[in-house]
Amino acid sequence: GQVPIINTLLSSLQSGLWLAIVVIFLLLAANFQSLRLALVVIATAPAVVAGVVLALRLTGTTLNIQSFMGAIMAIGVAVANAILLVTFAERNRIAGRSASDAAVEGASSRLRPILMTSLAMIAGMLPMALGLGESGEQTAPLGRAVIGGLIAATLTTLWVLPAAFAILRNK
Repeated sequence: GQVPIINTLLSSLQSGLWLAIVVIFLLLAANFQSLRLALVVIATAPAVVAGVVLALRLTGTTLNIQSFMGAIMAIGVAVANAILLVTFAERNRIAGRSASDAAVEGASSRLRPILMTSLAMIAGMLPMALGLGESGEQTAPLGRAVIGGLIAATLTTLWVLPAAFAILRNK
C-alpha cells in the first residue's frame, strides 16, 4: 500500500526540482541582468541530472528521496561553480576581450577553485556513497547522486560552459 504514496512523493520532488531550477534561472537573470548569462549558467543543470542518473544506474541504486536530495545538492554546487566562471568571463568581456577569449580566460583563471570545490564535495560524499556501517545503505543514494552529478557538472562547467558563453555572448 506504500506504492501510491511513494509515487506521489517522487512526483512532488520532481516538481520541486524543476521549480528550483526555474527560480534559480529567474534569480540569475535578475542578478546578471541578462537572460543569456542566466541561460549559460543554468545549462549545467541537465549535466547534473544526467550524471545523477548515470551514477545511480552504474551502481544499481534506485531513484528515491535520498537520491533526489543528492541531485538538488549537486545542482546547487554546480550552479555556484558556473556562476563563478561566468562572472569572471563576463568581467573579461566587458574589459574589452572577445567573448571566446573571455570564456577561455574565465575557465582557466577559475579552474582551481572549481576543481577544489567539486573535489572537496566528492571526497566528503565518498564515505556516504560507499554505504558502510550500520544503515549505510539508506543514505548511500544521496552520496552516489552527489558524486555522479558533480563529476558531470564539473566537466560541463570546464569544457561546455565556456563554449556556450562564447556562442551566446558573441555579437
